[in-house]
Amino acid sequence: MAAAAEPAGPAPKPSVFSSIGQDAPAGLVVFLVALPLCLGISLASGAPLLAGLITGIVGGVLVSWLSGSQLSVSGPAAGLTVIVLTAISTLGSFQALLAATVIAGAIQVLMGVAKAGVIGMYFPAAVIRGMLAAIGLILILKQIPHFLGADTDYFEDMDFMQFNGQNTFSAIGAAARALSPGSVLVGFASLALLLLWDTRAVQRQAWARKVPGALVVVLVSIGLNQLLRAVAPEYQVRPEHLVKLPVISSLSGLLGQLTLPDWSAFARPVTYGVALTIAIVASLESLLSVEAVDKLDPHKRRTPPNRELLAQGVGNMVSGLIGGLPMTAVIVRSSANINSGGQTKLSSFIHGLLLLASLLFLASVLNMIPLSALAAVLLTVGFKLTRPALYRTQWKLGWGQFLPFIVTIVAVLFTDLLKGVGVGLVVGFFFILKANAEQAYFLTRDAPGREPGTFYLRLSEHVSFLNKASIINTLERLPRGSRVILDGSKSMDIDHDVLEAIESFRQVAPERHIDLELRGISPVAVAGH
Repeated sequence: MAAAAEPAGPAPKPSVFSSIGQDAPAGLVVFLVALPLCLGISLASGAPLLAGLITGIVGGVLVSWLSGSQLSVSGPAAGLTVIVLTAISTLGSFQALLAATVIAGAIQVLMGVAKAGVIGMYFPAAVIRGMLAAIGLILILKQIPHFLGADTDYFEDMDFMQFNGQNTFSAIGAAARALSPGSVLVGFASLALLLLWDTRAVQRQAWARKVPGALVVVLVSIGLNQLLRAVAPEYQVRPEHLVKLPVISSLSGLLGQLTLPDWSAFARPVTYGVALTIAIVASLESLLSVEAVDKLDPHKRRTPPNRELLAQGVGNMVSGLIGGLPMTAVIVRSSANINSGGQTKLSSFIHGLLLLASLLFLASVLNMIPLSALAAVLLTVGFKLTRPALYRTQWKLGWGQFLPFIVTIVAVLFTDLLKGVGVGLVVGFFFILKANAEQAYFLTRDAPGREPGTFYLRLSEHVSFLNKASIINTLERLPRGSRVILDGSKSMDIDHDVLEAIESFRQVAPERHIDLELRGISPVAVAGH
């Protein structure tokens, strides 16, 4: 007789390189998206150009491994530009900001140790989806001027009001009046190529699935601009609308470019106030971003929020020590990672290595990339975040889901990310409280087995002060002369405020000729509470 087969052991854990075939192309796409954002956010923040790239490198090479998220990408965040710009003015120098960034990182580490990351789990799904859709719309609106080659400041900030006095919509109008023919040509060619690359006919080709459309767009845009330069110089993309990367010839040269913190700033109280602001805002943005990334993750993996705070804290400490900006987990680059087929944190790590390599070896080539081509990449990323199908789905879920969703979108568009999410949370919590209040009790009349004409109001297992208003309104609407059974026998906990309201109703019931019977709620206990 054959021997019984031994039970199989646990499946071996896949190697970190098992999905490199998908992570490497995704990392390249994220790099192409991150490069202009790192440069632009530095400019918008009033910081040295190199600072944003340093932050992106630290986020990719270091934070990707410390974080528990498989798909989020960390780097300089547009939502921090105003804070950083103000902080540099308040503290008096960029070096002092670096000191505040180091302290902010230490605060985040302490928050992670204290398990403060749980706050990220209290954001309603409708608000998270609204944030994603709003970021998609902002990406589209903010990239149009660069797509048209009419904005020398590539990425000023993601707020509605910009530093130059323009707003999101007026900037588009100004761009339409001052467009650059070369940038427009390259931009539309790039967008058409991206749309073509995503069609089923192209994606059925095995080789096309292995080559990211963004890479093809970059190469084609460089070639097209060089062709314009040769045959029609007046239509070539102007130099100010090309990537501008500092040329560094060696690793030692890069080390020589690093800026160190102002150590004296650690002794000034104002530095700690700025650091606390950066820590709170960066932590909230990171928690919001990883929560959103988890919802986009095809495998529905969960990111440990406390570990994320620890990872971001260490990243900010290192970034501040070597001349980088404050960082967060960023949804734009993370979305590009997911949409490009990234599977593990290796893709984020590869994007960090590519940012480093671009500084050392590829500056002369990268400086030939038209910004309108990169804007086309971001336009497609933005559309995928705010697809019409998302709005239809939220509408079908009812007002409790749709209203917080749409309010978050509008608020983020016309303010900024944190304020908009805050407004969305207020609306979302209103519906949560409303639903909670409606579930505090069950009211029936003429129920089977009950006396005819009797109102039977049974309280739920847990009744909090949030249910007080709803219960009072229900009791006040009961008709005069009715018989009422108020049953709390199944309730494990009834809040003091609710008990007071029940006692008040018991006292006035005789005046309304209401025959009230309390079950499981002692009048003595109520009065003595």
